[in-house]
Amino acid sequence: MKTPHTCVYLDSHLADYNFGIDHPFGPQRHQAFEQAFHARQLDGLTDILSARQAAPEALLTFHTRACIEKIIQLSRTGQGYLDQGDTPAFRGMYEVVLYIAGSVLDAVDRLMRCEYRSAFVPIAGLHHARRDRAAGFCIINDCGLAIEHLLNTYNLERIAYIDIDAHHGDGVFYSFEKEPRLIFADIHEDGQYLYPGTGRATETGRGRATGCKLNIPMPPEADDAAFLQVWQQLESFIDERRPEFIILQCGADSLQADPITHLAYSQKAHAHAARRLRQIADKHCAGKLLALGGGGYNLDNIGRAWSAVVEALAA
Repeated sequence: MKTPHTCVYLDSHLADYNFGIDHPFGPQRHQAFEQAFHARQLDGLTDILSARQAAPEALLTFHTRACIEKIIQLSRTGQGYLDQGDTPAFRGMYEVVLYIAGSVLDAVDRLMRCEYRSAFVPIAGLHHARRDRAAGFCIINDCGLAIEHLLNTYNLERIAYIDIDAHHGDGVFYSFEKEPRLIFADIHEDGQYLYPGTGRATETGRGRATGCKLNIPMPPEADDAAFLQVWQQLESFIDERRPEFIILQCGADSLQADPITHLAYSQKAHAHAARRLRQIADKHCAGKLLALGGGGYNLDNIGRAWSAVVEALAA
């Protein structure tokens, strides 16, 4: 039996990132993936790792000190909101986000040390948080932390970030809009129909990063055929830039019947994205591909989409 080249982080500390049973980002999301993961017998194809807790100062590589201090303060009481009403505080959330950040950073380190070729962290991909504030169910931005870690610790020059969540990855895009070392590509539901209302096709980066960013808005009810049609454009965009590391935010809320979005993909779209990016990673960067779960508020869809991603990575 060959040694797995993909690791998956499964841990109750990750499941603890939720906003309660009545919130779309509820406590059952991790369990939904875990059940599908075992049902598809993916545990036999991957290594299962425990969550790691980041050092507190790691959060400051992306976030402002004031942002983190607000999280710490509201974490003690569990009262109030971190933004304008989407992201409620909960008691102990500071310790929980340290596990999210730590697991993602641990995955980056393991891939850079070539312990694995790919990794998946299900409760991660919190792509709306900005450097100075939480937003859209995202207390921190672990994607941004991973990018900063790759830039500053490993001195990479070409990091590819691909986002197929229904929502535009605005917290990543605007935080690195002027950064030419981040190759950004995002297929999302058109912002005129869905939060956060950003990600126009004309937004291609600024300054030296102009042309390093690709935004592809999709109309409501776009299906697998529509996804595959635009995917080729994204794939060529990434491949031509020869990334040294690839991050895939694979939110399951772009599948049909998500309760808060309007796209109509199946898990086949996510499997295709993961499979094709794995091939690009094998071609350019010794397989280094980190997948992050992102959104998704239909539990069946979470199981289908994320297990399809893991299966494609582990093949």
